[in-house]
Amino acid sequence: MIELLDVYKIYDEGENEVRALDGISFRISEGEFVAIVGKSGSGKSTCMNIIGALDVPTRGTYRLNGTDVSELSDNELAVIRNKTLGFVFQQYNLISKSNIYENVELPLIYQGIPAQKRKEMVISSLDRVGLADRLHHMPNQLSGGQQQRVSIARALAANPPVILADEPTGALDSKTGKDVMKFLMKLNEEGKTIILITHDNGIAECAKRIIRLHDGKIISDQPNVPKLENLQ
Repeated sequence: MIELLDVYKIYDEGENEVRALDGISFRISEGEFVAIVGKSGSGKSTCMNIIGALDVPTRGTYRLNGTDVSELSDNELAVIRNKTLGFVFQQYNLISKSNIYENVELPLIYQGIPAQKRKEMVISSLDRVGLADRLHHMPNQLSGGQQQRVSIARALAANPPVILADEPTGALDSKTGKDVMKFLMKLNEEGKTIILITHDNGIAECAKRIIRLHDGKIISDQPNVPKLENLQ
């Protein structure tokens, strides 16, 4: 499903060049739960941007479902993001002046889905995260954990095959963070491909495979037995 082949991301090429990614290669198959782990400056955020079709490599190849992403136009990239990838961010990225229903509905509007179908999809998605009774609440009326669940509902609304979660527990207390990770693990059990970007080894232990980055290089890529007990 996802393949990075000898991918480089280089800034300020020349004497002062910075290799955010330095020739990394890996494949992620449908249905995997993979954590990409590293400290600040390791390249994990750059890797996330490339996987999420938010950026393109300086060199190398990124294929998503067999398509070379670097050959796509901006419009084609937007379509890929909308239909293939669901994003969950650390800071939720909810629109403060829109209610919960409207926040989840927004990407469906961009896809041109008719209003009645959108309504069904939004309610179904919010029901999955236990917030179908909060449709008309504003983001500031919800707890941090509830806002993150809205973010997950938005990511799930169009039923994308891949969920890309960037530090999804970073702004949450430990109990709420554990609940979010349990939900991501459940989604994986239901068949979703989950790609988790984190600096936290405890969070990474929830995944079935852990790719570790350091200075833009892969230093390990190992299977893992998922466990929640290491979450702090």
